[in-house]
Amino acid sequence: MTATQAAAPSASAPSEAEQACPISPVVDIVFSRWTTPILWSLNEYGRQRFVELQRGIASITPKVLTQRLRQLERDGLVVRTYHPEIPPRVEYDITELGRSLAPLFAHLAEWADTNLDKVEQARRDHDAAAAG
Repeated sequence: MTATQAAAPSASAPSEAEQACPISPVVDIVFSRWTTPILWSLNEYGRQRFVELQRGIASITPKVLTQRLRQLERDGLVVRTYHPEIPPRVEYDITELGRSLAPLFAHLAEWADTNLDKVEQARRDHDAAAAG
């Protein structure tokens, strides 16, 4: 066994970040830049075609949407259904596992309604103090 092999953590051993904060892996899965809007949209509006998702999520590129949907499918949060029609139709839907995140999203939306104005005020106060 080489020194590198001995130093490498095993696949089942928690990383330092996971030991320090056990929700880190969840944050990495669910709260990447485009994942949350995709899951929110599918949870709120149900099954959608690619173009519907793209229209509903302003400024996401087709390439990035494709990548995120593939990752969400791999993570078991989204299911892709291919309909062999002419022209072919592909639909995306949130899975039960993905839907289990709905209470978390609801709590975050409530927190945002209650606190985002406070965050903005804190930022303005901080910036004013730094500038003055």
